[in-house]
Amino acid sequence: MKSNIYLLILLLIAAINPIYAQSCTCESNFQWMKKTFEENDAGFKYVINNKGRDAYEAHNQKILARIKEAKTKEECVAILSDWIKFFRAGHAYVRSITNNNTTTTTPTETPAPANWETVSIQLDKFKQQVAAKKDPGYEGIWSSPPYTMAVTKKGEQYVGVIVEASAPAWKPGMVKFRIIPGKDTTKSVFYMRNFSSVGSNKVIMTGHNHLQLGNTILKRIYPDNLQDDPNINEYYTSMSAEQPYLVKRNENTFYLRVPSFNQAYRDIIDSLLTANKAALLKTKNLIIDIRNNGGGSDATYSPIIPFLYTNPIRGVGVEYYSTKLNNQRMLDFINKEEYNFNAKEKAWAKTSYDKLEQHLGEFINLQERAVGIDTLPNVYPYPQNVAIIINEANGSTAEQFLLEAKQSKKVKLYGVTTFGVLDISNMYQQESPCKDIELGYSLTRSLRIPDFTIDSKGLQPDYYIDKSIPPYEWVNFVNTILND
Repeated sequence: MKSNIYLLILLLIAAINPIYAQSCTCESNFQWMKKTFEENDAGFKYVINNKGRDAYEAHNQKILARIKEAKTKEECVAILSDWIKFFRAGHAYVRSITNNNTTTTTPTETPAPANWETVSIQLDKFKQQVAAKKDPGYEGIWSSPPYTMAVTKKGEQYVGVIVEASAPAWKPGMVKFRIIPGKDTTKSVFYMRNFSSVGSNKVIMTGHNHLQLGNTILKRIYPDNLQDDPNINEYYTSMSAEQPYLVKRNENTFYLRVPSFNQAYRDIIDSLLTANKAALLKTKNLIIDIRNNGGGSDATYSPIIPFLYTNPIRGVGVEYYSTKLNNQRMLDFINKEEYNFNAKEKAWAKTSYDKLEQHLGEFINLQERAVGIDTLPNVYPYPQNVAIIINEANGSTAEQFLLEAKQSKKVKLYGVTTFGVLDISNMYQQESPCKDIELGYSLTRSLRIPDFTIDSKGLQPDYYIDKSIPPYEWVNFVNTILND
């Protein structure tokens, strides 16, 4: 009798919520993701209007055909990610959820797949062999915390093999990455902490002691007697900096490195500039290096603006796309401690929520004006020249900073065109009904559209730094221009 009651309860649950009664497949996740994105993403209709409904339907058919062939979750997520790329290169994503236990704040370590490739290395003998080579190339021992890896040649490829790792699932002997030399391009495959793979055509050896595989930077720790140009060491120190720092390069120039506009760095930037304000206001030049800065919070760069300000700064606003799901974020701001909203901010969120709920299916400008104009009380004579160094990895809030900064008469941008991901923004995340993937999409579109779009275009430098000047020389190059 008891078992019949349990069966009845299960049937009732299935009737109320049939999605949980079904098996979770790649196709069911795709249909959920597609529907959620179509109904809620602020950029969906904009892209369809530009690319056409026929192109979109053809894209869907190709993706669906690939989904039917997917055999693993990793393959599925990769295909779903390709579906997202139809719309834009950033501010949208899909990723795997590996930890469904929401009662703990400690992520579950992904176990190593069965039969993961291993390579046996006798470390002392390997060191002797590498040390005997005049130019060991990729071979040697490299560090990319939390991993120490030995790189050895295997056939026509090179493999990075774990020597030490603080990530519990990664054991000595396991293959962490591979480098695949080719006739025209050298490629790499780097296996992340959760054993997913990231491929790249960007394999760069700079000097003897620094190796870049995509966005992963490795530093050689053996052999340890190979000398490099000091500029190379300085470059990789700055590119691997975990937080902003400020130094005086010479009598006329300060250098501010900002690797990210993460909100956690706002107080650090503010403290650096406050502590050095007197010296900055007596120094002719300021170099701000934001290479590889992918964004963060607008509030983080606000302490920098007074040092480059010359005239009122105009900022074009955004419109929020109002749907039941999207408007929930305003309630999250009020109810979830992780956002750390104060009483004033919560009042704004409640007013915004009420307004959005009255205009479901519409785009709403919560500021009630298209353009904001910021006027500061002081225009400082110094710094007289502000050079901002940019590259192809700058996007989102980093590009918003550039839009504001380049309105100053003091500022010039040096480098190459930025990534281009700012028109559709303000991301929100949703977990799939099967709780195994997460979809990130955007809630707002810029009022710059269509007159001044940045997505897929980027912002161009005032002074293009061509490929004949290696990245580790960019700061010296800009410094020379400013001081000449």
